[in-house]
Amino acid sequence: MPGGDRELHLAVALDGAGWHPAAWREPDARPDQLFTGGYWADLVAESERGLLDFVTIEDSLGLQRPGFPALVQGRLDAVLIAARVAPLTKHIGLVPTVIVTHTEPFHASKAIATLDYVSSGRAGVRVQVSASQEHAAHFGRRTIPAGGDEAAQQLRTDLFAEAADYVEVMRRLWDSWEDDAEIRDATTGRFVDRRRLHYIDFEGRWFSVKGPSITPRPPQGQPVVGALAHRDVAYALAARAADVVFVTPRDAGHVAGLVRSIGTAQRDAGRLAGTMRIFADLLVHLDPTPAGAAARRARLDERAGEQYTSDALIFTGTPGQLADLIQDWHAKGAAGFRLRPASIPHDLTQITRALVPELRRRASFRREYQSASLRGHLGLPRPASRYAA
Repeated sequence: MPGGDRELHLAVALDGAGWHPAAWREPDARPDQLFTGGYWADLVAESERGLLDFVTIEDSLGLQRPGFPALVQGRLDAVLIAARVAPLTKHIGLVPTVIVTHTEPFHASKAIATLDYVSSGRAGVRVQVSASQEHAAHFGRRTIPAGGDEAAQQLRTDLFAEAADYVEVMRRLWDSWEDDAEIRDATTGRFVDRRRLHYIDFEGRWFSVKGPSITPRPPQGQPVVGALAHRDVAYALAARAADVVFVTPRDAGHVAGLVRSIGTAQRDAGRLAGTMRIFADLLVHLDPTPAGAAARRARLDERAGEQYTSDALIFTGTPGQLADLIQDWHAKGAAGFRLRPASIPHDLTQITRALVPELRRRASFRREYQSASLRGHLGLPRPASRYAA
């Protein structure tokens, strides 16, 4: 498999009160606290108690399904949430979402480098594109064309190519300070060795960035970059630019096929083995009994007024049944799993307090953190600066 790492990795994707649109109406939900730092600190602390590799934090440039006032509306900024909770945690990785279509890579690189410092080497970023004209109207700098299939396909191709350049700029900026650029010599008054700061001189179709960064090289060298991939054009982005790629398989056979496809794309991009991890996404309704899980899902759908569907497979069952699926898909090549709790806190605590102990009983998951950095959790090497002599 790409990366060759056979340790099982687990992450959770945090999104408000949960991924199901009616989750905020559950008796144990905390909708009045969704926009507080303490709420998110509690969710990440619970995830860390489960010894998970990392959490991702969703973000968007638009409201959740405008026109549906019964849903949670509004978000806090994902990067700022991560920065808020970082000092309150010690081990778990923090991977906020950044929309790369309308933002600048210089700003994002600085923000994620800062997150790596305040978390002592546990930062990552999930890059996401936006093809929405509504989102583009917030900025007024570009137009998202409306058109047929050919225009839509070209737009997707361009957006993902732009995203790959965006990640390349971020990585070059992270490398633009060598590890020993700061000398802090009070006697001579030299704080920085300017010979170890480098212009990146990136020139591309979408970005022209000279550099160097104004933030020293992050503790991890380069924070972990993740991307969600649904189709070939996104697989190409992941193969070229990502350390972690999230996929949405339907079954074990699909897992194996995706691992082969992304592995081929990785080799075609000239990437070395051992530099990428593939995570399978699953949206989960969990309960101690299969009937209980099915009843919870049915109740949530009824409250939402429609059956909820997802880009990822929706798993409904017990933590033990989910452990069976995880072990099966792991054997087919998935390095890890990013679980989307349908409702929080119920499904999150089912993951941390029932699924994780079950996997430990099967000798399939860690009993303690073995590393202090997110790259270390994932078994990814710390890259050297490309500009170092």
